[in-house]
Formats: sequence, C-alpha cells, structure tokens
Amino acid sequence: MIGAVLVGVFGVLGALLRFGVDSWFAHHSSTRSIRTGRGKQKLHWPWATLLVNVAGCFIIGLSHGAAAGLGLGPDWQAGLSAGLAGGLTTFSSWTTATVRLFAESRIGAAVLNIAVNLVLGFAAAAAGIALTG
Repeated sequence: MIGAVLVGVFGVLGALLRFGVDSWFAHHSSTRSIRTGRGKQKLHWPWATLLVNVAGCFIIGLSHGAAAGLGLGPDWQAGLSAGLAGGLTTFSSWTTATVRLFAESRIGAAVLNIAVNLVLGFAAAAAGIALTG
C-alpha cells in the first residue's frame, strides 16, 4: 500500500514538474521560420522533451543505484522510478516530435533527436547508478 501511495504522490510531482518545464520552454524558446513550398513554416526543436527524458533517466539511475548500494527500499524505488520519473518523462512526446521532424523533411534533425535522446538518456542513467551504486 505504501508503494502505491508513493508512486501516486511522486507521479503527481513528476507530472507537475514536466508541465512546468514544458510551459517554461513554450514561453522562452525561440523558433525560427523558413519559407517552404507551403508558405512560411516555423521550425521547432523538442528541448523540453529532451530535458525531461534525460532527467528522468538520471532519476531512475539514482533510484536503482540507491536500491542496490544504499539499501533504498522497494517502495521508495518504485515511487522514484515509476512515480517521479514516470510522471516526468514522455516517450509519446518524443516519438511524436521525431515524426513531426520527419514530416517537415528535417531528416537530419529527426535522426539527431533520436541519437541525442538515446545517448544522453543512457549516460544519465549510468551517471545516476554510478553516483549511488
């Protein structure tokens, strides 16, 4: 029962944090426009999605490392991993942003988005484990 409560509480915190990051980037990131055959088109880069996904990988790495090396209990590990990181991260937004980049014929940007998310995500998870394991 404690595990479910922790997942719920941390999940709400993760979702609210993600909303805050998305909102900040929506109001502070710059977009540039280019002329295409369809008129003027705004270019975007999914910075907020990258940030929350990498942060979530780090949090999961920390929780797994802490469970193994510091004796963090399974309820707290679930709260941090499934709750906080699960509420924070977003696979669906990442894939949708990548599909959107492909649809805009920004093949290089789409491939870069895939590579950067994977490389930084793995590195962040490894760093979290290394710090606590």
